[in-house]
Amino acid sequence: MTLLDLTVIVPLLNEEESLPELAAWIDRVAQANQYQYEVIFVDDGSTDTSWQVIQDLANQNPHIKGIKFQRNYGKSAALNEGFAAAQGKVVVTMDADLQDSPEEIPEFIHMINVEGYNMVSGWKRKRFDNKLTKNLPSKFFNGVTSKVSGIKLHDFNCGLKAYDNKVIKNVEVYGEMHRYIPVLAKNAGFKRIGEKVVQHQARKYGVSKFGWNRFVNGFLDLLTVQFVGKFGKKPMHFFGLFGALIFLVGFSFILYLVICKFIWWDTYSVYTRPPFYMALTLILMGTMFFLAGFLAELMVRNAPERNQYAIDEKLRL
Repeated sequence: MTLLDLTVIVPLLNEEESLPELAAWIDRVAQANQYQYEVIFVDDGSTDTSWQVIQDLANQNPHIKGIKFQRNYGKSAALNEGFAAAQGKVVVTMDADLQDSPEEIPEFIHMINVEGYNMVSGWKRKRFDNKLTKNLPSKFFNGVTSKVSGIKLHDFNCGLKAYDNKVIKNVEVYGEMHRYIPVLAKNAGFKRIGEKVVQHQARKYGVSKFGWNRFVNGFLDLLTVQFVGKFGKKPMHFFGLFGALIFLVGFSFILYLVICKFIWWDTYSVYTRPPFYMALTLILMGTMFFLAGFLAELMVRNAPERNQYAIDEKLRL
């Protein structure tokens, strides 16, 4: 299948006012650079007339496509469906609120096609959001994520990103993992992850759809991504090792109590000592962790995607 030059994926929720302006802006940029392109609007259960606007735009412009969810599933689900449908060699994601500028697209494409990056994340160095409720928490969140993941990015949550087609076909975005697509890409073996300073514009229509809960959920999702990326295909390496260590600590307590019993046979009671009950608890916990790892390993072994890996190239096969 011959790939297009560009796919632009726009997840949205109740953005009826901004869609015509955004579609026209993307078209101007694509036509000026002679891109063979498509725009995929993913309506994440809007309750306004966003879907009707998308239908009207698609009737006017054959490059525009749409996906409509029956209800609101979240940005990750919208991006995942957009990734599955994308036919562009370079895939660019952006928000529908006009705070991301399509004028950045040519430089993104250059960084993917010429400089060889697997993906490039936008960095809104100068923001027009509320400093107390968005900017400061976002800086803290991005700093922690960069430290934990080992990926040197300033703005993981920026909606404006560009990907090589191979990246989006080898990552699955679910839950609220859209913040961690760079981490998912790294876990899939795509190491060349770059960053580009992008222009951030003040919101022209509507209101922000994100609240404080995204930061709490974000840290929980980060732990999930890191764990799944490292132990997703080998859970026994985590649960088995952790369980074995706890079991050994508990067994050491029991051994200590038995030795004490032999030394002070008449005066020492094993069952009345607090370490005895600590040892039993640790042994039970260690056994449960080991069994959890064993069961997880059986589930992974029988999962249909157990041998799905990101393949870069094949030669003479």
